[in-house]
Formats: sequence, structure tokens, C-alpha cells
Amino acid sequence: MHGKLALAVAGAAAVAVPLLTATPAFAHGYTTSPPSRSYRCAQHQVSDCGAIQYEPQSVEGPKGFPQAGPADGHICSANHTEFAQLDDPRGGAWPAASMTSGASYGFSWTFTAIHATTSFRYFITKTTYDPTQPLTRAALESTPFLQVNYGGQRPPNPVTHTGTLPARHGRQLILAVWDIADTGNAFYSCADVVFS
Repeated sequence: MHGKLALAVAGAAAVAVPLLTATPAFAHGYTTSPPSRSYRCAQHQVSDCGAIQYEPQSVEGPKGFPQAGPADGHICSANHTEFAQLDDPRGGAWPAASMTSGASYGFSWTFTAIHATTSFRYFITKTTYDPTQPLTRAALESTPFLQVNYGGQRPPNPVTHTGTLPARHGRQLILAVWDIADTGNAFYSCADVVFS
């Protein structure tokens, strides 16, 4: 009996030690320009935000967007049920940053921890976008209008990527995707914008 107990303890230790000594990927971040929904929640610019107001940097999900990644209707929360408030279009009434078609714009990220990066990609909704509906792939252009590659390097904190805004009118949404180089995940940041 003692031999079986010792063997069980040794087996449990063999499994636990690698888990305790493994270095987790503590990469976290969110967009501040334009302000993401998670950032607006953390800044108390909107109410009824739930848990995301305490951890706006944690919208992490599977990478490979748009072929893979979060499910349609759950893109802004990256499939996290505890962040479901980010998927709620709130009747199209999220605060929105002002933008101008064809203008140069600086897209900024703030990180609570930095990680090796494949790229940052920025997608915009199509001209037919309905801001009263949850975000789907069909509502987004299939290719990013701005992509900044890092080749596994770590970005500075904060970081700003400058690009030219596509031609749009009225209320739109910009989805920023931070692809992590050495994990299977990415960070998703939804920002409501309005073009004059």
C-alpha cells in the first residue's frame, strides 16, 4: 500500500513540476487610439461592462483570423463569455471616435506585458455594416487595410502604427488583431468609429 501511494505521489510530482516551472505567455494589450470597447469600459466611459472593466488587456483568443479565431457574434470578446458585454452592439450606441476618410491615423496599443509578435492587423467594416448587430466576418473586409509585421520581435510599449484610413461614411468598427508569434493566440480589440 505504501509503495502504491509513493508511486502515485511521484507521478503527480512529475506532472506538476513542469507546469510550475513553465513560463506562461503574459502578453496582454488593448488599443487606446482609437479607444477600444474594453478601454472605454476600463475608463468608465460606458456602464454595464462586467469583468472587462478590470482587465481590458485580456481579450485573448485563438489566432488565424479571419479563417479561424473567435466565432461570429463573439469576435469583440474573443469568445470569452465573461466579456460578452463587448459583443453587445448596444443598439449602435457605443461611444465612437471621429475619423476622416483617406486621412492618416495613428493606431496605438498599450500593453500590460509584451510578447514576441508576428503582426498587428487592422480590419474595417464594410460600407453595408449595421452597427446595431453583433460583429461577424461578413460585416468586415476580408483583408486588413493596415498590417505591420514584427517577425517575432517585441514591440515597444506603447506602440503606434500609422496608416491611411479607408473611404467610409458614418458609423463603422475597426477590429485590431495582435498576433502573438510563439503561442496559438491573438488579442482582439474592437473600436467604434464614425466617419464625417
